[in-house]
Amino acid sequence: MSIHKLNDSKDKKGTFIVEIQHQEKGSWQGKVTWAEGGRKEVFRSTLELIKMMDSAVNEAEEANVASSVS
Repeated sequence: MSIHKLNDSKDKKGTFIVEIQHQEKGSWQGKVTWAEGGRKEVFRSTLELIKMMDSAVNEAEEANVASSVS
């Protein structure tokens, strides 16, 4: 499935492509791509991955609220 098809969903909050490259000490390390924002970042733990994803979704929601107020 292409990123463009993933972006066609109406009610989604965010699409993330997660590449797990290593697993050490019970946690994942790898890369995450935020499809809507076009950002790619490296994460060193599962917690860091979740925080990145949460931050991206919150940024998108804030941008939507700001654009609807204008």
